[in-house]
Amino acid sequence: MTQHPSLSRRLRLGDAVVIGLGSMIGAGVFAAFAPAAAAAGWGLLVGLVLAAIIAYCNATASAQLAAQYPSSGGTYLYGRERLGEWWGFAAGWSFVIGKTASCAAMALTFAAYAAPAGWEKPVAALAVAALVAVNYVGVTRTASLTRMLVVASLLVLAVVVAAGLSAPPGSDLPVSAGATAGSLAAGSGLLDAGLYGILQSAGLLFFAFAGYARIATMGEEVRDPARTIPRAILTALGIVVGIYVVVAVVSLRTIGPQRLAVSAAPLVDVATAGGWDWTAPVVQVGAAAASLGALLALIAGIGRTSLAMAREGDLPRPLAAVHPRYRVPHRAELLLGAVVISVVLVADLRGAIAFSSFGVLLYYFVANLAAFGQDRSVRRFPRWLQVLGMAGCLLLVATLPPLGIAAGIAVLAVGLGGRLLVRRGST
Repeated sequence: MTQHPSLSRRLRLGDAVVIGLGSMIGAGVFAAFAPAAAAAGWGLLVGLVLAAIIAYCNATASAQLAAQYPSSGGTYLYGRERLGEWWGFAAGWSFVIGKTASCAAMALTFAAYAAPAGWEKPVAALAVAALVAVNYVGVTRTASLTRMLVVASLLVLAVVVAAGLSAPPGSDLPVSAGATAGSLAAGSGLLDAGLYGILQSAGLLFFAFAGYARIATMGEEVRDPARTIPRAILTALGIVVGIYVVVAVVSLRTIGPQRLAVSAAPLVDVATAGGWDWTAPVVQVGAAAASLGALLALIAGIGRTSLAMAREGDLPRPLAAVHPRYRVPHRAELLLGAVVISVVLVADLRGAIAFSSFGVLLYYFVANLAAFGQDRSVRRFPRWLQVLGMAGCLLLVATLPPLGIAAGIAVLAVGLGGRLLVRRGST
């Protein structure tokens, strides 16, 4: 058997949880709420619950698989081990293309808050280059920087929530300004967008929950992975669900779904709605920090999936190289940086979110399918969770914006067709 250079197990439970938080918080709060509000209005709260349920199903599958297969690669590895090479490739390719789009979305979100008008794309490209360099010099530096960015993001979100609660309710709420939380809970306005709009918002918001996969893809760098990875995945997901619910309710209450849907900087609008104008630059800095945290963790996760695929020959084998000093997949991350910079220069933020959700939902479909067949001796969660996860992933894929679906199918077909041609040529 060919021996590949291994990565170093340096990450503890706290490091893994922080990387998961950094992957999710920036994506969800600062990028996905606006398109979700455009799709469903107040119904985005229902979509958020649906996305969280499907994310939980997927998280249990990932945690259970990661405990049995504690190596880099995530569902690419799990699919190969349990379902066969083609399933593994489909998962890995879906992850790489979906998360490459996520990287572009996070870079563009950072630039939207941090760059002068007209300089958004160059600043986004520079951010990608800088964070590829951070990943290049070691995963412990990745965890340390992510921790600082997460703390900054949480402090800013606390400011947004406090400022939003001090403001009067928005004019386009589904109930009167004096309505109680009980009347909202009864369902007023939540279903106005219809089932399709709610499901589409859930698919877009799922983009915000996908960060826990970053923990599973780093299985070769986590200490005591069989114990640490499941705990880290579920802990990070639970914390983020709570944060999203609070911020979503406050945002909708403060500026209403119509204004949220069209806002370029929705949390700035929430914070300033009550006259707290001094918070605008604070929120802008926090949004930029959260986006950088998500981008940093995304680069690390994609690099390690690419490493696993290159080891098996599903990507060019030179990408399997691990740096002799820093012990990271340096070639894979450098190539990723170049691709993401190219996407950033031509990308649209909302289209990138839809495309990313397409790839990631298919990735988790394979994860649930692989976990469904695990033996009782390694099973930690009931099989019905995997059935629900598979059905949910397919349903949300089918209700994404049509352009995102079409682009996703095309790129997925290119990858599968390319692999088929390579395999036929080598026989």
